[in-house]
Amino acid sequence: MWLSPGVGLGANALWVTERANPFFVLQRRRGHGKGGGLTGLLVGTLDVVLDSSARVAPYRILHQTQDSQIYWTVASGSSRKEITKHWEWLENNLLQTLSIFDSEEDITTFVKGKIHGIIAEENKNLQPQGDEDPGKFKEAELKMRKQFGMPEGEKLVNYYSCSYWKGRVPRQGWLYLTVNHLCFYSFLLGKEVNLVVQWVDITHLEKNATLLFPESIHVETRDQELFFSMFLNIGETFKLMEQLANLAMRQLLDSEGFLEDKALPRPIRPHRNISALKRDLDARAKNECYRATFRLPRDERLDGHTSCTLWTPFNKLHIPGQMFISNNYICFASKEEDACHLIIPLREVTIVEKADSSSVLPSPLSISTKSKMTFLFANLKDRDFLVQRISDFLQKTPSKQPGGIVGSRKASVVDPSTESSPAPQEVSEQPASPASPLNSHQSFCVQEVPTASQGLLKLFQKNSPMEDLGAKGAKEKMKEESWHIHFFEYGRGVCMYRTAKTRALVLKGIPESLRGELWLLFSGAWNEMETHPGYYTELVEKSTGKYSLATEEIERDLHRSMPEHPAFQNELGIAALRRVLTAYAFRNPTIGYCQAMNIVTSVLLLYGSEEEAFWLLVALCERMLPDYYNTRVVGALVDQGIFEELTRDFLPQLSEKMQDLGVISSISLSWFLTLFLSVMPFESAVVIVDCFFYEGIKVILQVALAILDANMEQLLGCSDEGEAMTVLGRYLDNVVNKQSVSPPIPHLHALLTSGDDPPVEVDIFELLKVSYEKFSSLRAEDIEQMRFKQRLKVIQSLEDTAKRSVVRAIPVDIGFSIEELEDLYMVFKAKHLASQYWGYSRMVASRRDPSLPYLEQYRIDASQFQELFASLTPWACGSHTPVLAGRMFRLLDKNKDLLINFKEFVMGMSGMYHGDLTEKLKVLYKLHLPPALSPEEAESALEAAHYFTENSSSEAVPQEEQEGSGSEDVQEKRGEEKGTSSPDYRHYLRMWAKEKEVQKETIKDLPKMNQEQFIELCKTLYNMFSEDPMEQDLYHAIATVASLLLRIGEVGKKFSARTVRKPRDCATEEDEPPAPEPHQDTAREHQPPAAGDPQAKAGGHMHLGKVPHESQVVVEAGSGEGEGSPSQPLSDDETKDDMSMSSYSVVSTGSLQCEDLADDTVLVGGEACSPTVRTGGTVDTDWCISFEQILASILTESVLVNFFEKRVDIALKIKDQKKVERQFSTASDHEQPGVSG
Repeated sequence: MWLSPGVGLGANALWVTERANPFFVLQRRRGHGKGGGLTGLLVGTLDVVLDSSARVAPYRILHQTQDSQIYWTVASGSSRKEITKHWEWLENNLLQTLSIFDSEEDITTFVKGKIHGIIAEENKNLQPQGDEDPGKFKEAELKMRKQFGMPEGEKLVNYYSCSYWKGRVPRQGWLYLTVNHLCFYSFLLGKEVNLVVQWVDITHLEKNATLLFPESIHVETRDQELFFSMFLNIGETFKLMEQLANLAMRQLLDSEGFLEDKALPRPIRPHRNISALKRDLDARAKNECYRATFRLPRDERLDGHTSCTLWTPFNKLHIPGQMFISNNYICFASKEEDACHLIIPLREVTIVEKADSSSVLPSPLSISTKSKMTFLFANLKDRDFLVQRISDFLQKTPSKQPGGIVGSRKASVVDPSTESSPAPQEVSEQPASPASPLNSHQSFCVQEVPTASQGLLKLFQKNSPMEDLGAKGAKEKMKEESWHIHFFEYGRGVCMYRTAKTRALVLKGIPESLRGELWLLFSGAWNEMETHPGYYTELVEKSTGKYSLATEEIERDLHRSMPEHPAFQNELGIAALRRVLTAYAFRNPTIGYCQAMNIVTSVLLLYGSEEEAFWLLVALCERMLPDYYNTRVVGALVDQGIFEELTRDFLPQLSEKMQDLGVISSISLSWFLTLFLSVMPFESAVVIVDCFFYEGIKVILQVALAILDANMEQLLGCSDEGEAMTVLGRYLDNVVNKQSVSPPIPHLHALLTSGDDPPVEVDIFELLKVSYEKFSSLRAEDIEQMRFKQRLKVIQSLEDTAKRSVVRAIPVDIGFSIEELEDLYMVFKAKHLASQYWGYSRMVASRRDPSLPYLEQYRIDASQFQELFASLTPWACGSHTPVLAGRMFRLLDKNKDLLINFKEFVMGMSGMYHGDLTEKLKVLYKLHLPPALSPEEAESALEAAHYFTENSSSEAVPQEEQEGSGSEDVQEKRGEEKGTSSPDYRHYLRMWAKEKEVQKETIKDLPKMNQEQFIELCKTLYNMFSEDPMEQDLYHAIATVASLLLRIGEVGKKFSARTVRKPRDCATEEDEPPAPEPHQDTAREHQPPAAGDPQAKAGGHMHLGKVPHESQVVVEAGSGEGEGSPSQPLSDDETKDDMSMSSYSVVSTGSLQCEDLADDTVLVGGEACSPTVRTGGTVDTDWCISFEQILASILTESVLVNFFEKRVDIALKIKDQKKVERQFSTASDHEQPGVSG
């Protein structure tokens, strides 16, 4: 690349001059390329250890004048090709002009001006790409691509100097972290280390310090362990590695690739060595932390934060902390963890004003809200800029939205006592939307039902006054009073000051009347509900009457949701639950519906309206319990791993016993997925849910540890899993809430675990108190760190399970061993993932859908298959390989969706590697018939279908039968199209039965081959043999076989001409060929399309339109790309004489290189050519041959039999494929090839 001219040293021990002229010198750096000796080794080592960018430019061009000692660097290059291009440009464009100048100073000025002009022109073309990475960083990225053979699509995030421990020796070098790979390069005294690891392959990543290694980063994959140490900033490096590995796991989980965030604010002055991607990832990490801390919606982006103090009126103090500002919120977090948290939605803000500064209160800022609360911030560093940002965001905040709808919702929550009487009537008077469709399970609109405005508990609980409940009622009243005093001091609603006192009140239990409101506030669901008015109603209308797998599962589980509670023993509660679950499944199809969601949602409906329950469910599934409710409950498995780790740390003596019994995996899923609601009495579990909405997952883990701790002695005495489960089950059944004012609800689980001894009751508040006393050292940040470590383990173990499931789904008779199949699967998966992150598969269908069966999750398209085929096939055909790969892909792609799954891929590979000669030839034969042939020929095959009179294949149906069954198919389709009607399972049973039938294809089922197809087959065989050690013998054998088959075809043509109105049967191998007259006109007509005659192709199409034949198995319209009859030259040099021969070009004597074959009678009448040959090289339309005839002919040549029966070890090819997976180019003198689409 051209460089801005800078002064440099010319004569230098580190550089060797390769070319020179009066004005320029081209130099190569020692240690690059061949030779160099000890000096070269030392220079190479210094380059790597001291300066990462030094090896980027192993070539440079200097400008010099004769009398000057100063050299100016004008260009550098990573390859000889690149630098030679620059050198030639200088020689062609500047040398002549420079010789005109008299003054050397003028020459230098002119050169510098010209180079600056070229650079400016290049930069102008690059500007639309957005903000540029700094120059030094670009050099490092260039080096990374060059060194590791990465394509343009692979972006470097950052690079660090460090040591890689190979054995006990540290290798100093550079660690490159790209979006999809971890790469390391070191060059020490001639020893080179080149490491490339995909993030998706990493199973363990941690920062540790041992006696052997200093503080290091430990990276583990399935087959290797790597240690890196001696970082300048190990914390920053590890944090970035964590983020990139997390993104890779997310990609494995739900195909969500990395996308640069274009909405991020760009810095005014870009940092010298920080890439745009690194800034993007840093911003993502801050955003995630910000949203998690304040429970904000997922689309909220942090704009900035600053240190300040907040005046807290409840204790008359200025609390130091940080103010955070984003698009829709101003938040504050105190330095002390529990001192104060505050969230101010901008939609609530009425006034923002700068107050007068004083020595006591420097730079104060006052913010007032609609709820008549005023917040006073002080000690703000850049107050004016801050006020400007807030006012900018306020202008973008919609003003109408909070006025009407939100105001009325707020009133209903602030004063819950008004909800029970007039609210339902007021809501029901609103006219229903005329466009809203009626649900098949309901005959009313959502707004009209009682659950639209209040929780089920209020509807089903007897309104007995608190006085009648005695001590319990008095306790409940005291709780309510405590909360009302708290609201008075700390504020009520979203803008409440959240302090240690708030947590203490939550731990004492939230009163029934305030539970719904406080759950909404603490979970952050309130904010999402306020900003999306009408969203739930719209979702219900859209999802009504829609049928899917999720709705079917919901219907099945509706009556299993808290059946003991009176609210769900009638249609009102069931209908509300149905609407909320269906609306959520419609909102988030990736989750849809998962078991346990029904139990949690039913509890949410008890304390809130349908809309409130819906938004609480959104908060749970999408923010508070991430990935818990997807198809593989990954989040719950991750937290189960954390629970095991915490058990080891806090209860070491119990941990080993629990591991032996295998109890933790059994208990934790039900505890975590349902937040203890399914294993504890309802009135006790709901107290844990109170704390969960305030504290998050930390509470669930603390309580789980406290339960194990309380039962330690009994668990240590258990002999098996069942006994341990009984102990824990009995304990949980007897966790009681003595303060509950609700009538006791029988707990079904208790009936199963009752024993002889009277149970010991455990108070839920006592259990919570113990859990906080013993295990309160748990911090949210530590849990997130542990979640990352466990996520790697869980997702990789799920991937291993998927691999085993896919391998098990492959038929046993496939021929590959389990190990070979697993290796093939990893190669196949890597190819699919490469398309995801390097973006060269443009098909939407190729995106992985985790809801599909394991076998269908990874699929590849034609171009990816072509790459795999070329590296794995035992039938290497040189330049003809891509054509053969295209045909194989079309043959395997049975459903014509232009994608093949792993099973189809393995079937194709097996056909080439396993089976006897007949099976392998069968595959090769099919590759030269439709649908494997190119699209043009396949279309002709469609025309030919009109002429088929008989068809004995199991796949095709005679026309009469098709017509007869047409109406039945239409009826079945119509039945399936109706969303509400159940599908016709008999249809699926019939399909399943058909699939189960063993359909063994015999050689008689294979269709006949016409002349054009036969020519293509011969061409493939010719190319296949070109690299074999027995090349000459194979050519001789195929010449013999081809000649014999051409004669047989001619005899068959003559024989079929005698038959009248009868499907043609070609002559069998037993028929003795008659006199040679029929062959006299075959000399020219057998020249393949490779000879360059366009009529050959046309003749083939004409012919296909006329061929009737039996046993059609594979005639379908092919699709895809590729030429069936490519016009590339034959691969050997000897074929240059072919065009002068009159015999069949593929088996000409010129191609055989055998003098004794010149007059061999096996060749098709080369010299005996009659003057009546056809002109134009058209293909004989009446000629055909059967598979049996080809097989019989090949069996006569032992060299051909040996070639096809020779065993090839696929393991070696897989090993090579893994090596070159990312190494597109290693030679420095070649450009990187672009990735094909």
